[in-house]
Amino acid sequence: MSHNNFHPTEAMASAARHGLRLREKFNRGGTEVGVKRAHQLADRKALSEADLKSMHSFFARHETDKSTKTHEWGSDTDPSAGYIAWLLWGGDAAQSWVERQMKALDD
Repeated sequence: MSHNNFHPTEAMASAARHGLRLREKFNRGGTEVGVKRAHQLADRKALSEADLKSMHSFFARHETDKSTKTHEWGSDTDPSAGYIAWLLWGGDAAQSWVERQMKALDD
């Protein structure tokens, strides 16, 4: 196991903060694990390789949430629970960032 530390980008932190605000406002979206991850990202705390793998798995499992029929993906006025959860994990910025980090680890 590598002891690398990976630092979230500002875009990831911003998405996580936005997700926390939406979760508070609409009382839906994400689990306690997602909320903990959001705080980690919002504070731009270092991520471990295990965190990256967890995030990679989350995004792979939840990509299908984008085709929701209840509430709206990407909405700030009626967001879906999946959209809020996606933001808690750092949103699209984190998804692409994690992909790049995982590829680098495989090299």
